[in-house]
Amino acid sequence: MSDNNEALLVERKGHVETWTINLPEIRNPISAPEVVEAIVENVDRVNLDHDVRAVVLTGAGSAFSAGGNVKDMVDRAGMFGGSPYELRDGYRNGIQRIPLALYHCQVPVIAAVNGPAVGAGCDLTMMCDMRIASTRAWFAESFVNLGIIPGDGGAWLLTKTIGPARAAEMALTGDRVDAATALDWGMVNSVVEPDALLDAAHALAERVAKNPPHSVRMAKKLLRESQHQSLSSLLELSAAMQALAHHTEDHREALAAFNEKRPGEYTGK
Repeated sequence: MSDNNEALLVERKGHVETWTINLPEIRNPISAPEVVEAIVENVDRVNLDHDVRAVVLTGAGSAFSAGGNVKDMVDRAGMFGGSPYELRDGYRNGIQRIPLALYHCQVPVIAAVNGPAVGAGCDLTMMCDMRIASTRAWFAESFVNLGIIPGDGGAWLLTKTIGPARAAEMALTGDRVDAATALDWGMVNSVVEPDALLDAAHALAERVAKNPPHSVRMAKKLLRESQHQSLSSLLELSAAMQALAHHTEDHREALAAFNEKRPGEYTGK
């Protein structure tokens, strides 16, 4: 599969899709309406397509994403223009749709961070389930340096990922965090050389995609719910999902494959 539009390139190989933010000349900002629409529409699509089992998200060119378009901020254009009330609605009806969409994406999303991930670009990596960084990557929660705050959920996302103390350090200083430090802090799963980045991200995606897709989607849902539910509530949800899992054809195939010491062949049924 290959669906190439101006904002987001979508390619499918087997059960894995690669989404590439495709605005390299302006370092892949995600504040533009076309980027928001492309990400939201593709999340909605893969949620309904059980043949898609993992997604790799990356950026074209040298940057992963510069976050918001600073030129538009200077010009007070697009989502950065208008009265305070219009600005609020611009965020709510614009860039804030991305964290909500990715949070509810049923398919695991792996960020392949090829270069700088700045501001909302840093937060975009935190919206993904797993992250692999190039040695050229760096991360900055740099909103404070521009006299603004994380308007896309960064305070929540960073705290959930690296804890309150390190999230505070990033958000209140705006300082850069290099790939090695990001690995040490648990921001990323691994760091690889630039030429190996996409191969490493796809290898991780394939490790996910080889499993029964219903089980993967339900496990991801439980991981999301665990962030705000009590243990007793999560156990109730787990029991209900487990009952569904036990009645899938893929569960029976997984048991047969285990007993016969062979890879499973799963259909999503």
